[in-house]
Amino acid sequence: MYNHDMPPRRRFPLFLVVFLAAIAVLFVYYRRESPPILDPDAKPRVVIPRGDLTDNERKTIELFKSASPSVVFISSIEMRRGLFSLNIYEIPRGTGSGFIWDHQGRIVTNYHVIGDASRVEVTLSDNSTWKAILVGAAPDKDLAVLQISAPAGRLSPINVGDSETLLVGQTVYAIGNPFGLDHTLTAGIVSALGREIKAVNGRTIQDVIQTDAAINPGNSGGPLLDSSGRLIGVNTAIYSPTGSSAGIGFAVPVATINRVVPQIIQHGKVIRPGLGVTLANRGIVEQLGIKGVLIVNVQPGSAAEKAGIRGTSRLLGGIVLGDIIVAVNGNKVEDYDELRNELDRYRIGDKVTLIVIREEQPIEIDVVLEEVS
Repeated sequence: MYNHDMPPRRRFPLFLVVFLAAIAVLFVYYRRESPPILDPDAKPRVVIPRGDLTDNERKTIELFKSASPSVVFISSIEMRRGLFSLNIYEIPRGTGSGFIWDHQGRIVTNYHVIGDASRVEVTLSDNSTWKAILVGAAPDKDLAVLQISAPAGRLSPINVGDSETLLVGQTVYAIGNPFGLDHTLTAGIVSALGREIKAVNGRTIQDVIQTDAAINPGNSGGPLLDSSGRLIGVNTAIYSPTGSSAGIGFAVPVATINRVVPQIIQHGKVIRPGLGVTLANRGIVEQLGIKGVLIVNVQPGSAAEKAGIRGTSRLLGGIVLGDIIVAVNGNKVEDYDELRNELDRYRIGDKVTLIVIREEQPIEIDVVLEEVS
């Protein structure tokens, strides 16, 4: 008989127990597995012939066949000393991608792929592996050039395109070795142009290409190609909280590569155009509240001295600020990084017009750029 005197707080748990038991029974009922149905007469399904490949598929396949022999796998190795001994041993430092630049065995990749590695190996598309030596690097642009001794017959230099005519929305392809998987092709579009990213040394790389073609660890240093299979950039970075592709990848444009790589091959470094001045460091500029680039010293006989640029000086125990560069050929510059990037657009011997602030007044000064270290 139901006890009407039972307190409500005791009736509720009883109802809850019954309800949960019913749920459990239903769960077990619907989860139970039926015995498999075996058919001794089972046969393979009939294969339905596919139609012809689409034009886009054929073009993509041909692009991969044509471009992949130019892509290489790069392994960087560093020396380590044993924790409990003085023995030196080698360990893998990282992997990445690169591409063949010419028949002399020069390989282009990202600087951060090889970094401070003590030894670098390059594996070609025929699976042959070659010891590589560093020709030179441009850390400011995250670019490096390696040299291998493979015969010219094994080398397939990449076709070089241009990045000045790129348009947002056009199709692009990335070939590389993500996670150590050789010759992986991904496709996407140019998502944006004129982006800025930081190089390994903290300098800003300008005019970077943004793409949604999947770029993962190991793709770094590999080529970004247009629909004609031409090099338009070097895949250099991804924006992702997990370290894997999130649909935002970046590539250094081929215009930068085609300017920097020949200089590295010729000189082992990038020959920069400059003014022949010493600039104030960031701390001083920020302390003074200056928007621009303060000239500290002008080197004797330099292009800056010939153009009449003034450095900072002392007068009667005080400091007289030198010229403050605020624009190059009409493009504003607010710090050393921006000035350096603007000057990198030009060559030694080019004339540029600087706008400087002198005694709180803007003036224009023409300077012929010279080689600086």
